[in-house]
Amino acid sequence: MVVPTRPRPPATRPVLVMLALALLVTLGAGPATAAPNSGRAPRYYLALGDSLSRGVQPDPGGQNHPTDQGYADDLAAVGRLVLPQLQLVKLGCETEETTASMLGLVPSQCPYDQQYQLAEAEAFLRAHRGATVLVTIDIGANDLSRCINRATGTIDPACVQSTFAQAPANLATILARLRAAAGPRVPIVGMNFYDPFLAAWLQGPAGQALARLSVQLVTQYNDLLEGAYHGARVPVPVADVEAAFSTTNFTDLVTLPAIGPVPVNVARVCQWSWMCAPPPQGPNIHGRPEGYWVMAGAFVAALIQAHPLDDGPLASRAEYLRDALHHLDPAAAAP
Repeated sequence: MVVPTRPRPPATRPVLVMLALALLVTLGAGPATAAPNSGRAPRYYLALGDSLSRGVQPDPGGQNHPTDQGYADDLAAVGRLVLPQLQLVKLGCETEETTASMLGLVPSQCPYDQQYQLAEAEAFLRAHRGATVLVTIDIGANDLSRCINRATGTIDPACVQSTFAQAPANLATILARLRAAAGPRVPIVGMNFYDPFLAAWLQGPAGQALARLSVQLVTQYNDLLEGAYHGARVPVPVADVEAAFSTTNFTDLVTLPAIGPVPVNVARVCQWSWMCAPPPQGPNIHGRPEGYWVMAGAFVAALIQAHPLDDGPLASRAEYLRDALHHLDPAAAAP
């Protein structure tokens, strides 16, 4: 079951332009004077990771399903403005996927011809050398979430200690193998994580204590994962979803309907994920369409940082892109 995409609100249009500009540079679109040719050979965007990479959301009955509303879908849709032949290939596992199962150290819960996700990705990258223009990866969230018992509000210190040591080491191995399979020039972009357990804030003093502790754990964990990304042989830029979700901001308050004032980090998790939704859809850690769009924006920021938009050829390319956007939505192309 794939849930259809909802229209994007007008407020996302400036982000759409920036996303397209970043992808224009990153994906190496042709000169502005030559319109894209739909007959060109396919180009591929490979999305790897856990259920977030597949845009998973709960249906009205509370069952999780992949959707076409994930951050990878957002990135691919705008990428096609400049590379119409761009094809999105999702190899992420929509059931629980950890760094260990991605590596094949424990059995994967998803079927792969090559037995586990990383081997499947390596086979794809080698089979499409020169045709893969972008790889994104989010992995490691489930490694840590298994250490937190939402029902009891307890955290397993031994599990946390083991995860803090093993997950970054596994990620370093994953990145090294991806780089070897992809070659030195293919952009690979990683991702850190928001903290779904901030939703515990709504449960009173005990829940608020758990929320604060969970933020400490998630931010420490994100730092470790970022160390693995930045320490790769070819450093991997990181989509800062932690910051995009205001994860550490307990100071500023936002009023949520039927709830009242809450810290902005709690509000973001409630608005952009299904964690605060009533049963049977919630609580659910996955992003809503708006949350996945925010994640896509974090990938854009990472791409812009790695591929600055002020290089010489960009001005003419940007003009061509603006024309393309105008045909899709005149308001989107407005300065």
